[in-house]
Amino acid sequence: MIVAKPMMKYKVYCKDEYVFVGYEVILWYFIYGQLFHITLVKGTDMEILKSKTKLIYCVFILFFLFVQIGCTSQSSVNSSVQQGLFKTKVLIPENADRVIYGNGSVYIDASNTAQGYIMMKYKKATDKKIKVQITKTQEETYTYNLPVDSTFCVLPLTQGDGVYKIVVYKNIQASEYTTVYEKKLSVQLENEFLPFLYPNQYVNFTVQSKAVQEAEELVTDAQDELDVVSIIYNYVVGALSYDYEKAKTVQAGYLPDVDEILEKKEGICFDYAALMCCMLRSLSIPTKLVIGYVGEIYHAWISVYITDIGWINNIIEFDGKNWKLMDPTFDSTSGSDKKVLKKINDSVDYIEKYAY
Repeated sequence: MIVAKPMMKYKVYCKDEYVFVGYEVILWYFIYGQLFHITLVKGTDMEILKSKTKLIYCVFILFFLFVQIGCTSQSSVNSSVQQGLFKTKVLIPENADRVIYGNGSVYIDASNTAQGYIMMKYKKATDKKIKVQITKTQEETYTYNLPVDSTFCVLPLTQGDGVYKIVVYKNIQASEYTTVYEKKLSVQLENEFLPFLYPNQYVNFTVQSKAVQEAEELVTDAQDELDVVSIIYNYVVGALSYDYEKAKTVQAGYLPDVDEILEKKEGICFDYAALMCCMLRSLSIPTKLVIGYVGEIYHAWISVYITDIGWINNIIEFDGKNWKLMDPTFDSTSGSDKKVLKKINDSVDYIEKYAY
């Protein structure tokens, strides 16, 4: 077996004459050598062919070989494209225990504030509700429920750099709460997108989530980020049906389970937004789950970041001038009827209150 080594020089031997070639041809010798009666001879200097006819003959052989190499290279490129440009990459929150705050009841791991999140738990299992409020100076207050079984949850820091105040409350009775712990954290994000790429309490997923696996399969043919957004968006609004009964009975503190939503193929606005958010984040596209008001209705939708375009808050479709609002719920319930969508977007005032 001949092994092609870098910088090695060879000659192609054609009926007693030689022509110098690079080591690449060695790779094709085994396929075409016998067919063209080519013999490889190691050498260091270029031999001069005595016959123009023989030179043309050998050059033709070399040209044929390099054409074959080029075809194979192109085949490899095409194969790469067919395998898909977008692969899932799930960022995994880490309980690093490097920067810890708390007391006898509360545990806060603030090791990864630069990544846009903290991890928290109430140390002892309890039958009382435990709430956390996170407020950035002069900004909206975000309220979360801590698990009562002493497990960790991931809470995002979505309001950018600055000082965040964290206050933990424990329910005493009815709507009365007592303060258990409070702490101020100074946060400087590595970049503004990280809080909208990691999973968190509202957009909860893992590498094993079926929704994540489904996302990668869906975007096999996507050529850019807009393709990915369009494919995922159309899938969600086409696959899910709005659950009117759930909308009537959903309890305060409800959190979506993306795999359950995917399996049942139905949900409320929160479910639509969470599923789409999960899929896009797993494909490395920063996505906000937005909660606010549509007119007087409390509602959820999404916003995405596209490289070279920026944050797109209005993206059902692009008509050449304007992006339509990215609200998968309305698109699904309207059956993507363009007249209905236009009426919705022209008549409804969206007011963003929280972004998770």
